Amino acid sequence: MTLPLAHPFDDDKLREECGVFGIIGKDSAAAMAALGLHALQHRGQEAAGIVSFDGEHFHSHHGLGHVGENFNSEAVINRLLGSAAIGHTRYATTGETTLRNVQPLFADFDFGGFAIAHNGNLTNAFTLHKQLVNRGCLFRSTSDTEVIVHLIAIARSGGDVIDRLIEALKQIEGAWSIVCLAKDMLIGARDPYGVRPLVLGKPMSWPARPALWTLSARNSCAISSRAKSS
Repeated sequence: MTLPLAHPFDDDKLREECGVFGIIGKDSAAAMAALGLHALQHRGQEAAGIVSFDGEHFHSHHGLGHVGENFNSEAVINRLLGSAAIGHTRYATTGETTLRNVQPLFADFDFGGFAIAHNGNLTNAFTLHKQLVNRGCLFRSTSDTEVIVHLIAIARSGGDVIDRLIEALKQIEGAWSIVCLAKDMLIGARDPYGVRPLVLGKPMSWPARPALWTLSARNSCAISSRAKSS
């Protein structure tokens, strides 16, 4: 685990520290996620990624640089099939700027595929990382977000994704918000104090559908929630 990249004398300056976006219940969700990430570009300019789900398979695209540099191609968007997607724009506070650290991170569990995008800092990430390595967990990135993935993998609460995620989140400390995608489920959560921003919304211009939701990291606080696709 690497040390934070920010210089200590820069701590009094505004750093947005990543942006996350999720959407469910909308055809071509990845295209909407790309637009959402454009609106959050100010939160991170190092890299961007999107993971989508089409009801059977997960699809992903990650790249270094701005959102427009990675999701300006119709061919890329067309490969990200499905009515649910999550995305991330990166401002690194831990881990080097390499493709393996670009989020959303994806993992295959016994309950199925799972993708996660994270905004914020885990203050006990180093301690958890050391404990997980000692238990035999293999890390493929240097991002503290992967700590959450491994905590889900070794959770003792059984096969339900929500129970596993709750068990994992109870072990992390710091200021954070996350969006997750698991099969037909979009999940949003933030730290108990609501320090990191997360907004739950339903676009008024779209047809009334109870399963149409967006989750976005913006400059205000919001509730935690989850929504399932119809």
